[in-house]
Amino acid sequence: MFTAEFHTYSPDETIELGKKIGSCLTGGEIIAYRGELGAGKTTFTRGLAMGMGLEDNVSSPTFALVNEYHGKGLSLYHFDMYRINGTEVLESTGFYDYMSPDAVIAVEWSENINEALDEDTIFIEFAYEGTEERKITLKAPKGENKFCW
Repeated sequence: MFTAEFHTYSPDETIELGKKIGSCLTGGEIIAYRGELGAGKTTFTRGLAMGMGLEDNVSSPTFALVNEYHGKGLSLYHFDMYRINGTEVLESTGFYDYMSPDAVIAVEWSENINEALDEDTIFIEFAYEGTEERKITLKAPKGENKFCW
């Protein structure tokens, strides 16, 4: 298991970290976010999309359940599982239909669907460390070679 810890001190720095990680993704990844409301998950996803070469304006999927972003290469499916409890309800959302080697799935409130996350899931935890500072911890089972830095 590869673990890396980062600290960002502004939304722009959180976006830059997302870009760095997004540029390493090749498709088929599920990224499970953990963290409190307002901790930077959607801001990070903006950077992730930029790093993947997507030009869409990323917004929170809170009321849509999933926002889709498509580019010339990979697609990004950004889910919000806040209102989903368990795999039975998850099944009705079409979540499994989005899995593709040409896509990355980013999941906010992933703790609500723990049973559906497989052993290859990348976990990113967001924690407040002050007013603007965030501690962002990445845990990837595939090891450091997954990331291109």
